[in-house]
Amino acid sequence: MIDDKSRTMARAALTEYLRVKKLRKTPERYAILDKVCAMTRHFDIEALYAAIEDDGFHVSRATLYNTMELFTDCGIVRRHQFGTQPAQYELVTGMSNHLHLICQQCGKIKESQDPELVRFMNSRSYSAFHTSYFCLYVYGICAACARRNKRYETKKLKNKTI
Repeated sequence: MIDDKSRTMARAALTEYLRVKKLRKTPERYAILDKVCAMTRHFDIEALYAAIEDDGFHVSRATLYNTMELFTDCGIVRRHQFGTQPAQYELVTGMSNHLHLICQQCGKIKESQDPELVRFMNSRSYSAFHTSYFCLYVYGICAACARRNKRYETKKLKNKTI
């Protein structure tokens, strides 16, 4: 969830984008943007659809897919593909560079800040290229899954010795 200033910035960015591209400023687009701004973590189209339906506002999934594509082009959201999961989205406004820690077992995604990595990346220069932002995916096993695996292995060893 973002603050009112960031929400206002996102709405202004959408309004300007729609004006420049000569697209309609529909209530559905702004309702979807408001719901996206209320999301507290990465989300997929199905989670967004459920959240909008819970509010009693109905839009088709096709409208959601098209609108999320528009928001991506506009720079309001980023689309991520974490392994084999459905595409995930996150709001860009007011965000800083961060890492995505992805559990290969349960699929949980955790965001993490690494100031040392940010400093390193900001110090890098690439010929004929200006970096806007970076995105890093780190795959592994989360602590909860590691504990679960350890309990399973312990139980398996006990059963073998009996």
